[in-house]
Amino acid sequence: MFARTKRLTLRPAWPEDAAPLAQAIGHEAVARMLARVPYPYGVADAEHFAAAPRGAHEPRFLILSHETATPALVGGIALTDHGAGVELGYWLTPSAWGRGYATEAGRAVVDMARHALPLRRLTAWHFADNPASGAVLRKLGFRSGGGMTPRRSVARAAPAPALRYDLNLDDRCAPMRIAA
Repeated sequence: MFARTKRLTLRPAWPEDAAPLAQAIGHEAVARMLARVPYPYGVADAEHFAAAPRGAHEPRFLILSHETATPALVGGIALTDHGAGVELGYWLTPSAWGRGYATEAGRAVVDMARHALPLRRLTAWHFADNPASGAVLRKLGFRSGGGMTPRRSVARAAPAPALRYDLNLDDRCAPMRIAA
């Protein structure tokens, strides 16, 4: 699965993405906001990520900005089935923060979930010390799922407070063009 928005291309990771992926995600400020990303994050970690199998209903994309002549890897976004539900997760490299990329990519993936995947509900969460991520989730239509809960991050020494959000996908909207 691929998706293209006004400024972004969402596509799976390829083996040749390992070095730029390691550079983009390899910031402590990024890794500490994610559950399963180690810090430091190296090329071997990126190679493992690109080679990892994924289910047919688990889109996992790199986010590339095509605002310049050469597309630039600026982040990642995925839907992951954890058994208790499907979770939206995303990250951006620091130089891409504040440009609306997470919201734009999130809309594309939520539209995929709503129109192309057999899903009725998504969950998401963010660490309390990352309020910008909460703003993105609210723009995407997610609603607060309750109070704070301690969550682990491989890149943090101890669990940190996190907030959960939910999105009901039964609220249908106009279909999105998707290239498969």
